[in-house]
Amino acid sequence: MRTTRRGTPIRGLVIIPALNEEATLPGVLTELTQVLPDLDVVVIDDGSTDNTADVARRHGAVVLKLPFNLGIGGALRTGFRYAVDQGYDAAVQFDADGQHDPTMVPRLLSALDNADMVIGSRFASETSYEVGRTRRRAMKVLQFAIKVLSGRSFTDTSSGFRAFNKPVLEYFATTYPSEYMESVEALLAANYEGFRIAEVPVQMHQRAGGEPSAVRLKLLYHYVRVIFTMITRAQRRPAPLNSTTIPLDAEPGTVGEADTNTEADT
Repeated sequence: MRTTRRGTPIRGLVIIPALNEEATLPGVLTELTQVLPDLDVVVIDDGSTDNTADVARRHGAVVLKLPFNLGIGGALRTGFRYAVDQGYDAAVQFDADGQHDPTMVPRLLSALDNADMVIGSRFASETSYEVGRTRRRAMKVLQFAIKVLSGRSFTDTSSGFRAFNKPVLEYFATTYPSEYMESVEALLAANYEGFRIAEVPVQMHQRAGGEPSAVRLKLLYHYVRVIFTMITRAQRRPAPLNSTTIPLDAEPGTVGEADTNTEADT
């Protein structure tokens, strides 16, 4: 368990937004408990029509059940508010569909020693992660847009595998974007607020179940919308800062010693 500089244990929380994930949640929650027994887990049931909430409770998670579907952004904001209200020092955003690897969570949390927000990147190392051609091209457009608007380069702007320290949790508890692809907007907003943002390479699994959040024309609409939203923030653009990529085999606490990443993984 990580501790503060005063030696007191850090209270960590895993936040899992879930919509109709009763099939994958048992495996996800069982593995989390086995790998990370010191971390608490909260599942935000985002208006599911199946037994997602009951499954989560049976596996020991705290469940916050929303009366109707708010979307991933609204569900995550609920989780951030819970983390702040309950006094957690750090939290990890974690998918309910089996994509995220619990063994990577300590890597993200360790990186918080030198950062406020940490992104688990699928593309910051040679580890392969399969992405469709259309989606991958759209991701590159977002990488370029983020670089132009923020002055920083990131290899995985839309990763939903992230860790946050307390100040970021407090910020996102009231400001986290509610629309789909909120992860990109949140990255830009955190940068504009001056938070220290780092990337660490992580291994992810392919989706174990459930349905993709958006496909084809709907996905295109969301990419156009998020780029337009980012452009409207451009007037608040701060002085450029450097992003940090931490080697996959880096020792905990060595974030500040990592090489500065100056180009996105294109």
